[in-house]
Amino acid sequence: MISKVLIANRGEIALRVIKTCTALGIKTVAVYSDEDRNSLHVKKATESYHIGEAAPAKSYLNQEKILEVMLSSGTDAVHPGYGFLSENDDFARLCEKNKINFIGPSADSMNLCGDKMRCKEAMLKAKVPTVPGSPDLVKDADEAEKLANEIGYPVMLKSVYGGGGRGIRIVNTDQELRDAYETVTAESMAAVGKSAIIVEKFLEKTRHIEYQMCRDHHGNAVHLFERECSIQRRNQKLIEQTPSPVVDEAKREEIGELVVKAAEAVDYTNLGTAEFLRADNGEFYFIEINARLQVEHPISEMVSGLDFVKLQLDIANGEPLPFKQSDLKMNGYAIECRINAEDTFLDFAPSTGPVPNVTIPSGPSVRCDTYLYPGCTVSPFYDSLMAKLCTWGQTFEESRLRMLNALNDFYIQGVETSIPLYKTILETDEYKNGELSTDFLKRFGIIDRLKEDLKNQRKDKQLAAIAAAVMHSTFYQSRVKSSTATNPRWKSRMDR
Repeated sequence: MISKVLIANRGEIALRVIKTCTALGIKTVAVYSDEDRNSLHVKKATESYHIGEAAPAKSYLNQEKILEVMLSSGTDAVHPGYGFLSENDDFARLCEKNKINFIGPSADSMNLCGDKMRCKEAMLKAKVPTVPGSPDLVKDADEAEKLANEIGYPVMLKSVYGGGGRGIRIVNTDQELRDAYETVTAESMAAVGKSAIIVEKFLEKTRHIEYQMCRDHHGNAVHLFERECSIQRRNQKLIEQTPSPVVDEAKREEIGELVVKAAEAVDYTNLGTAEFLRADNGEFYFIEINARLQVEHPISEMVSGLDFVKLQLDIANGEPLPFKQSDLKMNGYAIECRINAEDTFLDFAPSTGPVPNVTIPSGPSVRCDTYLYPGCTVSPFYDSLMAKLCTWGQTFEESRLRMLNALNDFYIQGVETSIPLYKTILETDEYKNGELSTDFLKRFGIIDRLKEDLKNQRKDKQLAAIAAAVMHSTFYQSRVKSSTATNPRWKSRMDR
Protein backbone atom coordinates (compact mmCIF):
# COMPACT_ATOMS: atom_id res chain seq x y z
CA MET A 1 0.00 0.00 0.00
CA ILE A 2 1.18 3.53 -0.81
CA SER A 3 2.56 5.28 2.28
CA LYS A 4 4.70 8.09 0.86
CA VAL A 5 4.11 9.98 -2.40
CA LEU A 6 6.56 12.23 -4.18
CA ILE A 7 4.83 14.91 -6.26
CA ALA A 8 6.94 15.47 -9.38
CA ASN A 9 5.42 18.88 -9.99
CA ARG A 10 4.86 22.34 -8.54
CA GLY A 11 2.21 25.01 -8.00
CA GLU A 12 -1.48 24.40 -7.50
CA ILE A 13 -1.50 20.79 -8.74
CA ALA A 14 1.20 19.84 -6.21
CA LEU A 15 -0.91 21.42 -3.48
CA ARG A 16 -3.99 19.58 -4.76
CA VAL A 17 -2.28 16.19 -4.46
CA ILE A 18 -0.85 17.05 -1.04
CA LYS A 19 -4.36 17.86 0.29
CA THR A 20 -5.78 14.44 -0.54
CA CYS A 21 -2.68 12.57 0.62
CA THR A 22 -2.70 14.44 3.93
CA ALA A 23 -6.40 13.63 4.43
CA LEU A 24 -5.59 9.94 3.87
CA GLY A 25 -2.61 9.94 6.22
CA ILE A 26 -0.13 9.49 3.37
CA LYS A 27 3.22 11.29 3.70
CA THR A 28 4.21 13.64 0.88
CA VAL A 29 7.52 14.65 -0.66
CA ALA A 30 7.84 17.95 -2.52
CA VAL A 31 10.60 18.81 -4.97
CA TYR A 32 11.46 22.38 -5.85
CA SER A 33 13.71 24.51 -8.02
CA ASP A 34 15.66 27.63 -7.05
CA GLU A 35 12.66 29.67 -8.17
CA ASP A 36 10.24 27.80 -5.91
CA ARG A 37 12.09 27.87 -2.58
CA ASN A 38 9.28 29.86 -0.95
CA SER A 39 6.37 28.17 -2.70
CA LEU A 40 3.41 26.81 -0.75
CA HIS A 41 3.82 23.21 -1.91
CA VAL A 42 7.30 23.20 -0.35
CA LYS A 43 5.86 24.29 3.01
CA LYS A 44 2.81 22.02 2.96
CA ALA A 45 4.56 18.73 2.13
CA THR A 46 5.87 16.37 4.80
CA GLU A 47 9.36 16.63 3.29
CA SER A 48 10.90 18.91 0.65
CA TYR A 49 14.00 18.57 -1.50
CA HIS A 50 15.81 20.97 -3.79
CA ILE A 51 16.38 19.55 -7.28
CA GLY A 52 18.04 22.27 -9.34
CA GLU A 53 17.91 25.57 -11.15
CA ALA A 54 14.76 27.42 -12.22
CA ALA A 55 14.77 26.19 -15.83
CA PRO A 56 12.52 23.09 -16.06
CA ALA A 57 15.17 21.10 -17.92
CA LYS A 58 17.41 21.46 -14.86
CA SER A 59 14.76 20.71 -12.25
CA TYR A 60 11.21 19.48 -12.91
CA LEU A 61 12.24 17.66 -16.11
CA ASN A 62 15.42 16.21 -14.59
CA GLN A 63 14.40 12.56 -14.31
CA GLU A 64 17.62 11.32 -12.73
CA LYS A 65 17.57 13.98 -10.01
CA ILE A 66 13.93 13.28 -9.18
CA LEU A 67 14.64 9.54 -9.08
CA GLU A 68 17.56 10.22 -6.73
CA VAL A 69 15.18 12.03 -4.34
CA MET A 70 12.59 9.25 -4.59
CA LEU A 71 15.14 6.60 -3.65
CA SER A 72 16.82 8.58 -0.86
CA SER A 73 13.51 9.68 0.72
CA GLY A 74 11.98 6.20 0.78
CA THR A 75 9.18 7.17 -1.59
CA ASP A 76 7.04 4.26 -2.75
CA ALA A 77 4.90 6.17 -5.28
CA VAL A 78 5.09 9.24 -7.50
CA HIS A 79 2.27 11.49 -8.67
CA PRO A 80 3.25 13.43 -11.81
CA GLY A 81 0.39 15.97 -11.79
CA TYR A 82 0.00 17.47 -15.28
CA GLY A 83 2.64 18.94 -17.57
CA PHE A 84 6.36 18.33 -17.05
CA LEU A 85 6.89 14.52 -16.84
CA SER A 86 3.23 13.54 -16.49
CA GLU A 87 2.99 12.03 -19.99
CA ASN A 88 6.61 11.00 -20.39
CA ASP A 89 6.65 7.24 -20.86
CA ASP A 90 10.43 7.14 -20.27
CA PHE A 91 9.88 8.55 -16.76
CA ALA A 92 7.02 6.10 -16.10
CA ARG A 93 9.30 3.28 -17.23
CA LEU A 94 12.11 4.57 -14.98
CA CYS A 95 9.72 4.40 -12.03
CA GLU A 96 8.60 0.89 -12.97
CA LYS A 97 12.22 -0.25 -13.27
CA ASN A 98 12.95 1.04 -9.76
CA LYS A 99 9.76 -0.49 -8.32
CA ILE A 100 8.20 2.90 -7.59
CA ASN A 101 4.44 3.03 -8.12
CA PHE A 102 3.72 5.52 -10.93
CA ILE A 103 0.25 6.93 -10.27
CA GLY A 104 -1.04 6.79 -13.82
CA PRO A 105 -1.13 4.38 -16.76
CA SER A 106 1.64 1.94 -17.57
CA ALA A 107 4.62 3.18 -19.59
CA ASP A 108 3.53 1.08 -22.59
CA SER A 109 -0.02 2.43 -22.50
CA MET A 110 1.26 5.99 -22.12
CA ASN A 111 3.60 5.53 -25.07
CA LEU A 112 0.69 4.32 -27.19
CA CYS A 113 -1.55 7.22 -26.13
CA GLY A 114 1.23 9.73 -26.82
CA ASP A 115 1.72 8.49 -30.37
CA LYS A 116 -1.26 10.02 -32.15
CA MET A 117 -0.91 7.78 -35.21
CA ARG A 118 -0.75 4.48 -33.31
CA CYS A 119 -3.50 5.65 -30.96
CA LYS A 120 -5.68 6.51 -33.96
CA GLU A 121 -5.10 3.04 -35.40
CA ALA A 122 -6.14 1.49 -32.08
CA MET A 123 -9.33 3.57 -32.05
CA LEU A 124 -10.23 2.55 -35.61
CA LYS A 125 -9.84 -1.12 -34.63
CA ALA A 126 -12.11 -0.51 -31.64
CA LYS A 127 -14.66 1.21 -33.92
CA VAL A 128 -14.22 4.59 -32.21
CA PRO A 129 -14.79 7.26 -34.91
CA THR A 130 -11.79 9.50 -35.64
CA VAL A 131 -11.30 12.67 -37.68
CA PRO A 132 -10.78 11.94 -41.44
CA GLY A 133 -7.10 12.18 -42.30
CA SER A 134 -3.87 10.47 -43.32
CA PRO A 135 -3.76 6.71 -42.69
CA ASP A 136 -0.10 6.99 -41.70
CA LEU A 137 2.66 9.51 -41.07
CA VAL A 138 3.43 11.80 -43.99
CA LYS A 139 7.02 11.58 -45.24
CA ASP A 140 7.39 15.16 -46.41
CA ALA A 141 5.56 18.34 -47.43
CA ASP A 142 4.82 16.94 -50.91
CA GLU A 143 2.90 14.00 -49.49
CA ALA A 144 1.12 16.26 -47.03
CA GLU A 145 0.04 18.54 -49.88
CA LYS A 146 -1.28 15.60 -51.91
CA LEU A 147 -3.33 14.32 -48.96
CA ALA A 148 -4.65 17.80 -48.20
CA ASN A 149 -5.99 18.10 -51.73
CA GLU A 150 -7.65 14.67 -51.44
CA ILE A 151 -9.27 15.47 -48.08
CA GLY A 152 -10.05 19.08 -49.00
CA TYR A 153 -8.94 22.28 -47.31
CA PRO A 154 -8.90 23.46 -44.58
CA VAL A 155 -6.71 20.81 -42.95
CA MET A 156 -4.63 20.54 -39.79
CA LEU A 157 -0.98 19.64 -39.68
CA LYS A 158 -0.35 17.90 -36.36
CA SER A 159 2.81 16.67 -34.75
CA VAL A 160 2.33 13.15 -33.40
CA TYR A 161 4.34 14.26 -30.37
CA GLY A 162 2.54 17.55 -29.83
CA GLY A 163 0.25 18.47 -26.98
CA GLY A 164 -1.35 21.39 -25.17
CA GLY A 165 -2.12 23.09 -28.48
CA ARG A 166 1.51 22.96 -29.65
CA GLY A 167 2.63 21.39 -32.91
CA ILE A 168 -0.69 22.15 -34.64
CA ARG A 169 -1.36 24.44 -37.59
CA ILE A 170 -4.55 25.05 -39.60
CA VAL A 171 -3.89 25.73 -43.28
CA ASN A 172 -6.10 26.70 -46.21
CA THR A 173 -3.77 26.57 -49.22
CA ASP A 174 -0.83 24.60 -50.58
CA GLN A 175 1.58 27.45 -49.81
CA GLU A 176 0.29 27.80 -46.24
CA LEU A 177 0.73 24.06 -45.81
CA ARG A 178 4.37 24.14 -46.95
CA ASP A 179 5.20 27.03 -44.64
CA ALA A 180 3.40 25.40 -41.71
CA TYR A 181 5.04 22.01 -42.31
CA GLU A 182 8.45 23.45 -41.47
CA THR A 183 7.07 25.25 -38.40
CA VAL A 184 5.28 22.21 -36.95
CA THR A 185 8.36 20.06 -37.52
CA ALA A 186 10.59 22.60 -35.77
CA GLU A 187 8.17 22.95 -32.80
CA SER A 188 8.04 19.21 -32.30
CA MET A 189 11.82 18.88 -32.51
CA ALA A 190 12.27 21.69 -29.98
CA ALA A 191 9.74 20.17 -27.56
CA VAL A 192 10.62 16.47 -27.62
CA GLY A 193 13.59 16.07 -29.95
CA LYS A 194 11.69 14.20 -32.67
CA SER A 195 9.05 14.88 -35.25
CA ALA A 196 6.34 13.00 -37.12
CA ILE A 197 3.48 14.73 -38.94
CA ILE A 198 -0.07 13.68 -39.76
CA VAL A 199 -2.72 15.49 -41.80
CA GLU A 200 -6.34 15.73 -40.65
CA LYS A 201 -9.44 17.45 -41.94
CA PHE A 202 -10.11 20.68 -40.05
CA LEU A 203 -13.71 20.67 -38.88
CA GLU A 204 -15.09 24.20 -38.73
CA LYS A 205 -17.40 25.47 -35.97
CA THR A 206 -16.57 22.54 -33.73
CA ARG A 207 -16.93 21.98 -30.02
CA HIS A 208 -14.19 20.46 -27.89
CA ILE A 209 -15.83 17.93 -25.58
CA GLU A 210 -13.85 15.53 -23.43
CA TYR A 211 -14.79 12.58 -21.25
CA GLN A 212 -13.17 11.64 -17.97
CA MET A 213 -12.43 7.92 -18.02
CA CYS A 214 -11.36 5.54 -15.31
CA ARG A 215 -10.16 1.93 -15.44
CA ASP A 216 -8.71 -0.31 -12.73
CA HIS A 217 -6.25 -3.20 -12.94
CA HIS A 218 -9.11 -5.71 -12.89
CA GLY A 219 -10.56 -4.57 -16.23
CA ASN A 220 -13.42 -2.51 -14.79
CA ALA A 221 -13.93 0.73 -16.72
CA VAL A 222 -16.35 3.65 -16.49
CA HIS A 223 -16.65 7.19 -17.77
CA LEU A 224 -17.12 10.05 -15.30
CA PHE A 225 -19.15 12.25 -17.66
CA GLU A 226 -18.19 14.98 -20.09
CA ARG A 227 -16.71 18.45 -19.92
CA GLU A 228 -17.26 21.17 -22.52
CA CYS A 229 -13.89 22.83 -23.20
CA SER A 230 -14.69 24.81 -26.35
CA ILE A 231 -13.69 28.31 -25.20
CA GLN A 232 -10.02 28.41 -26.08
CA ARG A 233 -7.22 30.59 -27.36
CA ARG A 234 -4.51 29.14 -29.57
CA ASN A 235 -5.89 25.62 -28.91
CA GLN A 236 -5.50 26.05 -25.15
CA LYS A 237 -8.53 25.97 -22.89
CA LEU A 238 -9.80 29.00 -20.97
CA ILE A 239 -13.23 28.09 -19.59
CA GLU A 240 -14.65 24.61 -19.03
CA GLN A 241 -18.07 23.50 -17.88
CA THR A 242 -19.99 20.35 -17.13
CA PRO A 243 -22.39 19.10 -18.31
CA SER A 244 -22.12 20.22 -21.93
CA PRO A 245 -25.20 22.12 -23.14
CA VAL A 246 -25.40 19.88 -26.24
CA VAL A 247 -25.05 16.47 -24.59
CA ASP A 248 -28.27 14.87 -23.42
CA GLU A 249 -28.52 11.62 -21.45
CA ALA A 250 -28.78 9.43 -24.56
CA LYS A 251 -25.73 11.02 -26.21
CA ARG A 252 -23.81 10.90 -22.92
CA GLU A 253 -24.39 7.16 -22.71
CA GLU A 254 -23.55 6.63 -26.41
CA ILE A 255 -20.22 8.48 -26.29
CA GLY A 256 -19.49 7.11 -22.82
CA GLU A 257 -19.56 3.58 -24.23
CA LEU A 258 -17.04 4.66 -26.88
CA VAL A 259 -14.82 6.08 -24.15
CA VAL A 260 -14.78 2.75 -22.31
CA LYS A 261 -13.85 1.05 -25.59
CA ALA A 262 -11.05 3.59 -26.05
CA ALA A 263 -9.64 2.84 -22.59
CA GLU A 264 -9.72 -0.89 -23.28
CA ALA A 265 -8.16 -0.44 -26.74
CA VAL A 266 -4.96 1.02 -25.26
CA ASP A 267 -5.07 -1.05 -22.03
CA TYR A 268 -5.38 2.15 -20.01
CA THR A 269 -5.40 2.05 -16.22
CA ASN A 270 -5.98 4.84 -13.69
CA LEU A 271 -7.67 8.15 -14.63
CA GLY A 272 -7.38 9.73 -18.05
CA THR A 273 -9.33 11.78 -20.55
CA ALA A 274 -10.62 10.95 -24.01
CA GLU A 275 -10.95 14.10 -26.09
CA PHE A 276 -13.43 14.58 -28.94
CA LEU A 277 -14.37 17.16 -31.50
CA ARG A 278 -18.09 17.56 -32.04
CA ALA A 279 -18.91 18.72 -35.57
CA ASP A 280 -21.74 21.15 -36.23
CA ASN A 281 -23.88 18.25 -37.47
CA GLY A 282 -23.65 16.58 -34.04
CA GLU A 283 -21.12 13.88 -34.95
CA PHE A 284 -18.33 13.11 -32.45
CA TYR A 285 -14.75 12.38 -33.54
CA PHE A 286 -12.05 11.06 -31.19
CA ILE A 287 -8.83 13.12 -31.26
CA GLU A 288 -6.59 11.92 -28.41
CA ILE A 289 -6.18 10.52 -24.90
CA ASN A 290 -4.57 12.65 -22.20
CA ALA A 291 -2.80 10.08 -20.04
CA ARG A 292 -2.90 12.06 -16.78
CA LEU A 293 -5.06 14.02 -14.40
CA GLN A 294 -6.59 16.97 -16.26
CA VAL A 295 -6.29 20.63 -15.26
CA GLU A 296 -10.08 20.85 -15.26
CA HIS A 297 -10.74 17.79 -13.09
CA PRO A 298 -12.23 19.86 -10.18
CA ILE A 299 -15.51 20.55 -11.99
CA SER A 300 -15.99 16.83 -12.62
CA GLU A 301 -15.36 16.24 -8.92
CA MET A 302 -18.02 18.84 -8.10
CA VAL A 303 -20.77 17.17 -10.16
CA SER A 304 -19.79 13.58 -9.33
CA GLY A 305 -18.99 13.96 -5.63
CA LEU A 306 -15.74 12.02 -6.08
CA ASP A 307 -12.17 12.83 -5.08
CA PHE A 308 -10.22 12.01 -8.25
CA VAL A 309 -6.79 12.00 -6.59
CA LYS A 310 -8.05 9.49 -4.00
CA LEU A 311 -9.45 7.42 -6.86
CA GLN A 312 -6.03 7.52 -8.56
CA LEU A 313 -4.33 6.36 -5.36
CA ASP A 314 -6.83 3.55 -4.84
CA ILE A 315 -6.36 2.26 -8.38
CA ALA A 316 -2.56 2.50 -8.05
CA ASN A 317 -2.92 0.41 -4.87
CA GLY A 318 -4.61 -2.29 -6.95
CA GLU A 319 -8.09 -1.77 -5.55
CA PRO A 320 -11.10 -2.40 -7.83
CA LEU A 321 -13.42 0.48 -8.68
CA PRO A 322 -15.96 0.88 -5.85
CA PHE A 323 -18.82 1.59 -8.27
CA LYS A 324 -20.37 0.61 -11.58
CA GLN A 325 -21.43 2.96 -14.35
CA SER A 326 -25.07 2.69 -13.26
CA ASP A 327 -24.10 3.94 -9.78
CA LEU A 328 -22.75 7.25 -11.11
CA LYS A 329 -25.03 10.27 -11.42
CA MET A 330 -24.38 13.88 -12.37
CA ASN A 331 -25.49 16.44 -9.82
CA GLY A 332 -25.81 20.09 -10.85
CA TYR A 333 -23.61 22.29 -13.03
CA ALA A 334 -20.01 23.42 -12.62
CA ILE A 335 -17.79 25.97 -14.38
CA GLU A 336 -14.02 26.44 -14.26
CA CYS A 337 -12.11 29.58 -15.26
CA ARG A 338 -8.35 29.23 -15.67
CA ILE A 339 -6.89 32.35 -14.08
CA ASN A 340 -3.80 33.04 -16.16
CA ALA A 341 -1.10 35.66 -15.66
CA GLU A 342 -1.22 37.16 -19.13
CA ASP A 343 -2.12 40.35 -20.98
CA THR A 344 -5.19 39.77 -23.11
CA PHE A 345 -4.46 42.91 -25.16
CA LEU A 346 -0.89 41.83 -26.00
CA ASP A 347 -1.95 38.57 -27.65
CA PHE A 348 -2.10 36.82 -24.26
CA ALA A 349 1.58 37.54 -23.54
CA PRO A 350 2.75 36.23 -20.13
CA SER A 351 2.74 38.72 -17.25
CA THR A 352 5.18 37.89 -14.45
CA GLY A 353 6.58 39.37 -11.28
CA PRO A 354 5.79 39.86 -7.58
CA VAL A 355 2.22 39.63 -6.25
CA PRO A 356 2.25 41.98 -3.21
CA ASN A 357 -1.36 41.23 -2.35
CA VAL A 358 -4.11 38.79 -3.30
CA THR A 359 -7.67 38.08 -2.23
CA ILE A 360 -8.91 34.54 -2.93
CA PRO A 361 -12.69 34.17 -3.53
CA SER A 362 -14.70 31.95 -1.23
CA GLY A 363 -18.32 31.20 -0.42
CA PRO A 364 -20.94 28.50 -0.97
CA SER A 365 -19.98 26.16 -3.83
CA VAL A 366 -16.88 28.19 -4.73
CA ARG A 367 -13.54 26.38 -5.05
CA CYS A 368 -10.19 27.92 -5.92
CA ASP A 369 -7.12 25.74 -6.46
CA THR A 370 -4.13 28.11 -6.42
CA TYR A 371 -0.54 28.60 -5.33
CA LEU A 372 -1.02 32.35 -4.79
CA TYR A 373 -0.44 34.09 -1.46
CA PRO A 374 0.46 37.70 -0.56
CA GLY A 375 4.13 38.21 -1.35
CA CYS A 376 4.51 35.33 -3.81
CA THR A 377 5.95 35.65 -7.31
CA VAL A 378 4.60 34.60 -10.71
CA SER A 379 7.65 33.10 -12.38
CA PRO A 380 8.61 33.59 -16.05
CA PHE A 381 9.99 30.04 -16.12
CA TYR A 382 6.68 28.17 -15.84
CA ASP A 383 3.13 28.04 -17.13
CA SER A 384 1.00 31.19 -16.80
CA LEU A 385 -1.78 29.35 -14.89
CA MET A 386 -2.07 30.86 -11.40
CA ALA A 387 -5.40 29.49 -10.22
CA LYS A 388 -8.39 27.37 -11.18
CA LEU A 389 -11.58 29.10 -10.06
CA CYS A 390 -14.59 26.76 -9.96
CA THR A 391 -18.23 27.21 -9.02
CA TRP A 392 -21.14 24.78 -8.68
CA GLY A 393 -24.88 25.38 -8.86
CA GLN A 394 -28.07 23.38 -9.00
CA THR A 395 -28.67 25.10 -12.37
CA PHE A 396 -26.29 26.46 -15.00
CA GLU A 397 -27.45 30.00 -14.26
CA GLU A 398 -26.74 29.61 -10.56
CA SER A 399 -23.24 28.37 -11.33
CA ARG A 400 -22.67 31.22 -13.84
CA LEU A 401 -23.76 33.93 -11.40
CA ARG A 402 -21.61 32.45 -8.64
CA MET A 403 -18.67 32.53 -11.04
CA LEU A 404 -19.26 36.19 -11.89
CA ASN A 405 -19.39 37.07 -8.19
CA ALA A 406 -16.22 35.06 -7.52
CA LEU A 407 -14.40 36.76 -10.40
CA ASN A 408 -15.40 40.13 -8.98
CA ASP A 409 -14.01 39.07 -5.58
CA PHE A 410 -10.71 37.79 -7.01
CA TYR A 411 -8.00 40.44 -6.56
CA ILE A 412 -4.44 39.83 -7.76
CA GLN A 413 -2.04 42.74 -7.44
CA GLY A 414 1.10 43.10 -9.56
CA VAL A 415 0.35 41.12 -12.72
CA GLU A 416 -2.16 41.26 -15.57
CA THR A 417 -4.77 38.49 -15.50
CA SER A 418 -7.45 36.88 -17.66
CA ILE A 419 -10.20 37.80 -15.16
CA PRO A 420 -11.64 40.77 -17.16
CA LEU A 421 -11.90 38.55 -20.26
CA TYR A 422 -13.90 35.93 -18.36
CA LYS A 423 -16.32 38.52 -16.99
CA THR A 424 -17.05 39.68 -20.53
CA ILE A 425 -17.50 36.11 -21.81
CA LEU A 426 -19.84 35.06 -19.00
CA GLU A 427 -22.07 38.10 -19.62
CA THR A 428 -22.55 37.46 -23.35
CA ASP A 429 -25.85 36.09 -24.61
CA GLU A 430 -23.90 33.61 -26.73
CA TYR A 431 -22.30 32.04 -23.65
CA LYS A 432 -25.57 32.06 -21.71
CA ASN A 433 -27.30 30.32 -24.63
CA GLY A 434 -24.59 27.67 -25.00
CA GLU A 435 -23.47 28.78 -28.49
CA LEU A 436 -19.96 27.49 -27.91
CA SER A 437 -17.22 26.58 -30.36
CA THR A 438 -13.43 26.46 -30.45
CA ASP A 439 -13.43 29.77 -32.36
CA PHE A 440 -15.74 31.45 -29.82
CA LEU A 441 -13.42 34.43 -29.17
CA LYS A 442 -13.00 35.23 -32.87
CA ARG A 443 -16.53 34.36 -34.01
CA PHE A 444 -18.19 36.69 -31.54
CA GLY A 445 -15.54 39.42 -31.42
CA ILE A 446 -14.97 38.90 -27.71
CA ILE A 447 -11.76 40.94 -27.47
CA ASP A 448 -13.47 43.98 -29.03
CA ARG A 449 -16.38 43.54 -26.64
CA LEU A 450 -13.95 43.34 -23.72
CA LYS A 451 -12.38 46.63 -24.80
CA GLU A 452 -15.83 48.23 -24.94
CA ASP A 453 -16.69 46.86 -21.48
CA LEU A 454 -13.50 48.30 -20.01
CA LYS A 455 -14.11 51.61 -21.75
CA ASN A 456 -17.59 51.82 -20.23
CA GLN A 457 -16.21 50.89 -16.80
CA ARG A 458 -13.69 53.73 -17.03
CA LYS A 459 -16.48 56.16 -17.95
CA ASP A 460 -18.54 55.01 -14.97
CA LYS A 461 -15.56 55.51 -12.65
CA GLN A 462 -14.92 58.97 -14.06
CA LEU A 463 -18.56 59.97 -13.57
CA ALA A 464 -18.49 58.61 -10.02
CA ALA A 465 -15.32 60.60 -9.30
CA ILE A 466 -16.89 63.79 -10.68
CA ALA A 467 -20.02 63.22 -8.60
CA ALA A 468 -17.92 62.68 -5.47
CA ALA A 469 -15.96 65.87 -6.15
CA VAL A 470 -19.16 67.87 -6.61
CA MET A 471 -20.64 66.44 -3.38
CA HIS A 472 -17.62 67.67 -1.44
CA SER A 473 -17.26 71.05 -3.17
CA THR A 474 -17.58 74.29 -1.17
CA PHE A 475 -20.33 75.49 -3.53
CA TYR A 476 -22.43 72.33 -3.00
CA GLN A 477 -21.97 72.39 0.77
CA SER A 478 -22.98 76.09 0.93
CA ARG A 479 -26.17 75.37 -1.03
CA VAL A 480 -27.01 72.52 1.37
CA LYS A 481 -26.51 74.81 4.37
CA SER A 482 -28.65 77.49 2.74
CA SER A 483 -31.47 75.00 2.13
CA THR A 484 -31.42 73.68 5.68
CA ALA A 485 -31.51 77.17 7.11
CA THR A 486 -34.82 77.92 5.41
CA ASN A 487 -36.31 74.44 5.81
CA PRO A 488 -36.38 73.03 9.37
CA ARG A 489 -37.24 69.54 8.13
CA TRP A 490 -34.03 69.45 6.00
CA LYS A 491 -32.05 70.82 8.95
CA SER A 492 -33.34 67.98 11.12
CA ARG A 493 -32.28 65.42 8.49
CA MET A 494 -28.83 66.99 8.14
CA ASP A 495 -28.33 66.94 11.92
CA ARG A 496 -29.19 63.25 12.00
